[in-house]
Amino acid sequence: MMKPLLFACCLLLSCKQVVRTVEETFHPVAEPTKKPVDPPPSVQHFSMDSSFSITIETEAITQHIEKRKDSSFSVTIETDAVIPSSIQKRIDSTLSVTIKTRSSRLLTDGLLKAEKALRNLPQYAGKEIFIYSSIHFYGDGSIRTMLQHPENPEYIDNYVYQNGAWSAPKPEQVSIKDRIASRLVSLEKIHFTTAAKVAKTYNEKAAEVEGAKPLTSVYISIWDNRVRWYPGTIIGSREKWSIDFDEDGGLRRFERE
Repeated sequence: MMKPLLFACCLLLSCKQVVRTVEETFHPVAEPTKKPVDPPPSVQHFSMDSSFSITIETEAITQHIEKRKDSSFSVTIETDAVIPSSIQKRIDSTLSVTIKTRSSRLLTDGLLKAEKALRNLPQYAGKEIFIYSSIHFYGDGSIRTMLQHPENPEYIDNYVYQNGAWSAPKPEQVSIKDRIASRLVSLEKIHFTTAAKVAKTYNEKAAEVEGAKPLTSVYISIWDNRVRWYPGTIIGSREKWSIDFDEDGGLRRFERE
């Protein structure tokens, strides 16, 4: 009884093997392919007689620099940012890259044009113009100020200079407690181009203070009929400096607080 059973099992296994062999003949099973291993990346070496390119990127500037074979490697980058002299020296010694701060956006020509346009306002024809309280000069070329009314000396009007023209006057609310007379200065004593001079000097000094930022505006404050230029402080990451200008924009004082 055991022999016939054993023979039947062997026969069954043989049949299954034959069937599988036949199926593989007509429907071959693809062998799994091995993914080729990428070779390790080669190490590139650059020398001064090779060609290469680099990109310098900061919050203020993005500059792409290319060097061709057998060419010198030197470039100048202009930016509105103030680059401390210590950083400039390190950059220049390692990369031969010079970063220069552009001139203030408070350009002399634009300031002259704005002042001339103010003097030519028709409501002040033949009359002296008095600035009240302050004048703000912005890096985008706009200017904000207040003028004493041409007819009523107790009134004050707001004016804005944008896109090459002065706005129509807008009334400023003043109190009887305001000492209007003490906060007036004749336009004859103020030159708008002084704003560019102040901005240039300020930014040059700010470049000497670690972490200090370039200014985006300057302004005049009037007290006791005297003009004072602001800002009067340069704030760095480690130090704070006081800076003071005379009425003509000359540097009067620069000292650490």
